[in-house]
Amino acid sequence: MLTRSNFANLAENVIARCRKLATFSEDAGGTRRTFLSPPMKDCHREVSSWMKALGMDVSIDAAGNLRGFYPGASPGAPRILIGSHLDTVPNAGAFDGILGVVLSVALVESLRGVKLPFGVEAVGFSEEEGVRFGVPFIGSRALVGRVDEELLERKDANGISVRKALQDFGLNPNDISVAALRDDVLGYLEFHIEQGPVLESLGRPLGAVEAIVGQNRLEFNFLGQSNHAGTTPMNLRHDALAAAAEWIVAVEDLAGRTKGLVATVGFVEAKPGATNVIAGEARATLDIRHASDRERTDALDELIRQAESIAAQRGVTVKWRTLLSQNAVAMDPF
Repeated sequence: MLTRSNFANLAENVIARCRKLATFSEDAGGTRRTFLSPPMKDCHREVSSWMKALGMDVSIDAAGNLRGFYPGASPGAPRILIGSHLDTVPNAGAFDGILGVVLSVALVESLRGVKLPFGVEAVGFSEEEGVRFGVPFIGSRALVGRVDEELLERKDANGISVRKALQDFGLNPNDISVAALRDDVLGYLEFHIEQGPVLESLGRPLGAVEAIVGQNRLEFNFLGQSNHAGTTPMNLRHDALAAAAEWIVAVEDLAGRTKGLVATVGFVEAKPGATNVIAGEARATLDIRHASDRERTDALDELIRQAESIAAQRGVTVKWRTLLSQNAVAMDPF
């Protein structure tokens, strides 16, 4: 039987393991571990060693998800999935995503060999953040059978497709369908560090998720006219970056006036990108989220209208494309 002291030791071990995994990084000065990057192999090797020490059956599926199975008391017993993601954003913290994976292993360890009426499958998803290919949830999409040819042909900044990245990692993209969940899954449980200040501001140590917010991610491209910064009068300019900047303030303003809505422009790129040249092109991303699909889509429609209006007033044009569209999911927190 686990005592309070045992649990304290287990918790300390979880924290130490999270910090160890944070050292597997593409950057020397911080943690960045993107989908199928070389440090992901080191991460897989480390977590696999913990799983194998507990007698778990360990595998890496064709989408790069690390999966460790602890069987139930009887053959053919159903299973519950517990886990989170192993990839990170640039300059990531030590616990985002990783905590859920490490805790799944710790929960199996806490059983001390006792078999339950159901099996436990610990899952370390290969990709959740969408950093490398601009599309998130590649690992979990495989489990629900939603990896298609279009996704496999999507390319990263170096021109490498998802298909090629999988092959370079030693995986066979033709086997992705095998990664899909079967009918024996009872449910999925994920522990996650809070990524905002709400619990801390309330003085609460733990919270239960009531909803998974819906979100849209889009890319807006403002197209104007490059010209010389010293010889072009202000009234004759078609400044794409100025249009994008005005729209970014509109994004913040709308989110601030709409309860429960968050909207973020996290990336802006101006071209040609010279100090003394008016920007002829400005590219900006939009991340917009709300627990109500209607509230979110209404806000998105308004922001698109504002982008078109601002562009027209400044003599530029704007185009956009959708990177992600995901509906909200209501949760029963127990």
